Amino acid sequence: MITSAPLWSVLVVPVLLAAFTAIGALADALLAARADARRLSMGVLVVPLAEVPRLLAAQRRTTLAPDSLVWRLGLAAVVIPFGQVTASRMSVGVVWFNAMEVLTWAGLWMAGWGPNAALSLVGGYRFVAQGLAYELPLMFALISAAAGAQSLDVAGIAEAQGRLWFVVWMPAAFAIYLASVYAFSFLGPFGYPAGRDLAGGVLAELSGPDRLVLQAGRWLLLTAGAAMAVPLFLGGGAGPLLPAWAWSAVKTVAVLLLLVWGRRRLPLIRADRYAELAWVVLIPLAIAQALAVALVVLMTGGTP
Repeated sequence: MITSAPLWSVLVVPVLLAAFTAIGALADALLAARADARRLSMGVLVVPLAEVPRLLAAQRRTTLAPDSLVWRLGLAAVVIPFGQVTASRMSVGVVWFNAMEVLTWAGLWMAGWGPNAALSLVGGYRFVAQGLAYELPLMFALISAAAGAQSLDVAGIAEAQGRLWFVVWMPAAFAIYLASVYAFSFLGPFGYPAGRDLAGGVLAELSGPDRLVLQAGRWLLLTAGAAMAVPLFLGGGAGPLLPAWAWSAVKTVAVLLLLVWGRRRLPLIRADRYAELAWVVLIPLAIAQALAVALVVLMTGGTP
C-alpha cells in the first residue's frame, strides 16, 4: 500500500532528480565520446560536470531592448515540472503531471520571446508548434494508464499493476509517452527548437547562469518524465528481492538510459513533419489504444 510521504520529503525530491539527471548526463558524455572515437577516461566524465561552474562564472549576454521580466520568468518556468514527481498522494496526480508539463509551453515561448532576437523567437515558436502535435497523443497515453487502473491517482495506477505491468498490454501508449518526454524536454529527435540552423534557437542568446538554468531544466524534464514512466507503465516499485524504493530507482535509471541512448541514435524531426505524423498516425493510434484499454476494463471489470 502506497502512502503519502512526510512533508520533509518535498526537499528530497529535487535531490533525487538531480542525482538521476547527473547519471543521465554522464551516460550521454560516454556515448558522445564513443561516437567521436575518443578514449574513455575519467576526463570524459568530468566534462559535463565542469560545465556547471564555467556557466555560473560566465557573463550574461544582453540584447537590444530585451523584455527582461518575460525572459527571466520564462527561464524559471522551465523547471516547474519538478512537481511531476509528487511527494504526496494526490487523487488527481495524472492531471497534475500533465498540467505541470504544459507549463513548459509558456516557459519556452517566453524564453524565446524575451531576448528580442529573431533566432530565439523562431525557436520558441517551433516549440509551440511541436507542442500542439505531441500534447494530444500524450494525453491519450496518460488516459490509457488511468483507464486501466480506473484511477487518476499515480500511486493507484502503480498498485493496479500487481499482476501485469501496463507496458505489456499498452505498448503503444508507452511508446507515445516516451516520445512525448523527448518532446517536452526538446531533446533528441525533438530538439528542433534549439536547432543548429537557428544557432541554438531558444538557446541562441543565452549565456552564463541563464543558459545553465535552461539546459538543466531540459535534463530535469527528461529525468522527471523517465521517473513518471515507472508508476504509469512499469509497475512502480514492484519486483522481487529488492525493496520497492530500489526497484523504482533501477527502473527510473533504465528508462533514463534508454532515452539518453535514443537521443544519440534518433534523427532530428522537423516540427511540420512531426505534426503530420502526429495527426495521421499517433493520435489515431493513441485513441485506438485508449479504446482497447476501455474495452478490456469493461469486459473484465478491471486489469487483466
